[in-house]
Amino acid sequence: PHLGAGGSPSLPIHPLPSASPVPFPEHIRYLPRLSSATLAGKLTQSTFTLDQPLGQFNHLNISDSDPIWLVVAHSNAIRNFTVPRQTEDIPAPSDFPQRGYYLTLRANRKLYSSVQGSNQLPVLRVGNDTRCSPTKTGCNRPLPGSGPYRVKFLVMSKKGPVAETEWSKETRLQQAQVLQAVPGPQSAGTVVIIAILSVLLAILLAALLILLIHTCCQSCRNVLISSPEEPLSMGRYSTHHMGNPSAVGGS
Repeated sequence: PHLGAGGSPSLPIHPLPSASPVPFPEHIRYLPRLSSATLAGKLTQSTFTLDQPLGQFNHLNISDSDPIWLVVAHSNAIRNFTVPRQTEDIPAPSDFPQRGYYLTLRANRKLYSSVQGSNQLPVLRVGNDTRCSPTKTGCNRPLPGSGPYRVKFLVMSKKGPVAETEWSKETRLQQAQVLQAVPGPQSAGTVVIIAILSVLLAILLAALLILLIHTCCQSCRNVLISSPEEPLSMGRYSTHHMGNPSAVGGS
């Protein structure tokens, strides 16, 4: 035994066991891209549509039960992206404003098989679920702004990350168009059109005023004609020959 200070034996010092390194996910040379199919609403103000990564996860270290997530991130947040080490660390859409990324559209290797039915369209619509809670892991909520966004696929297992693809190119969503007046002087043709419309509007207002006056006059005249007349006093008329008794007696 080694002697320490004062000649007392010292205990041997053993190094502390280091934590086992977290396995780094395997890199898959696949670039997610917008759907090449002709679709209505492929790119909207809150959603965009991707091609499914068919046949990209046929690796020996990926099992059929390993979940495959889609990572959605702001373009300026991919440098800060931290691969989740366990399922409890997976960010939900409610974490998007703070972290700049979240995981959604959970799938598995069977769903991304290269053999699919002819009646199925191999696309993924990001931001298509308006009913799920943003605090729920995997919720596919509509995107909050125009972006730009970048995505990649991440394969997880119970032990941690297994494989990941490359980040996609930037995707910008549609923006609402706001109509604005064109600044600057008006052209001569525009001035002529405005003048003609003003004259026509004045003529129309004058015609309406004349029609209103004429209608009022007609209404007043009809009231006077249809008013009851005072009854006429009719006196009884007797001729002088028939009403004078002296003239009868003298004949």
